[in-house]
Amino acid sequence: MCLCVVLVGCYNRHEPKSEALVQYSERQLDSLSFQSQHHYTNNYNFVVWSDTMQLLRQLPEEMLNNMPTDSFPVKRHSRLVVSQIRIISTDPVDSVWVELATEDCEFGWTHEASLLANVVPDDPISQFISIFSNSHLLIFLVIISFIAFCYWLMKMMKLKTSIVHFRDIDSFFPTLLMILVAFSATLYASIQMFAPEMWRHFYYHPTLNPFSVPLLLGVFIASVWVMLIVAIAAVEDVYRLLHFREALMYLGGLVAVAGLNYIVFSLTTLFYVGYVLLLLYVVWALWRYFQHPHSKFVCGNCGATMISKGHCPQCGALNK
Repeated sequence: MCLCVVLVGCYNRHEPKSEALVQYSERQLDSLSFQSQHHYTNNYNFVVWSDTMQLLRQLPEEMLNNMPTDSFPVKRHSRLVVSQIRIISTDPVDSVWVELATEDCEFGWTHEASLLANVVPDDPISQFISIFSNSHLLIFLVIISFIAFCYWLMKMMKLKTSIVHFRDIDSFFPTLLMILVAFSATLYASIQMFAPEMWRHFYYHPTLNPFSVPLLLGVFIASVWVMLIVAIAAVEDVYRLLHFREALMYLGGLVAVAGLNYIVFSLTTLFYVGYVLLLLYVVWALWRYFQHPHSKFVCGNCGATMISKGHCPQCGALNK
């Protein structure tokens, strides 16, 4: 009994300390302030994305005072870690200097503008965003997608094979997938226009969880997840309803239309035309889908789908 009293009496409950009572050093406060504006800070990881990148071995003040300096190159795909950030207001080019540590334990300085032009965050999602935000790649995709779409459309019309929106299969998933691509592209462009800092923060700190980000960004991430699920369902239906060769041609056309939708709606939304186009496209896509006959019955003998009652096109059984 005495032992129990002693043990209970010695227990000391540690109350959680409020964040408001946490004392930050001046350097920590500066780092938090810098991160809120630039979205990265000390110990952040980058990957070199250009062919080479030059880093200054000496302190920035030595170069600004025209003292002898030396630099060394960092090659493509090398990883860098931010070790120090300094604000030099007297620099006429860029007041923000960043010290980086390389994989070979070398340290060097560079302007922030030069840094961001040559690196990407060390995260596959950020690198994917960087690739698809490249203006040269976007122009290339516009040209290639338009040529591929025109060629595919003429070829499919000539061969009289299944085409999404024009001679579609008996499945709603391809149409739904194209609508989702158009919606996601419009939303993507809208975020870049109306909430660029939110998108920039997401670029430096990406996530696939739609519930851990602001609502607008969460809707975009959720639409990407839904698009992936619908794409899997569409592929499954295509291979179920078409022969292998026809299925490959149909899926090729589906990719071409999706690429065209992404380019058209992401670009036109920047000029506010995309919102009207999206509404018209959704109405037109649904109208085209319901224009085609769709199966409403199932054969009682073999289970094949049928547009109307009568003889089954697969086994010939009479269904009344």
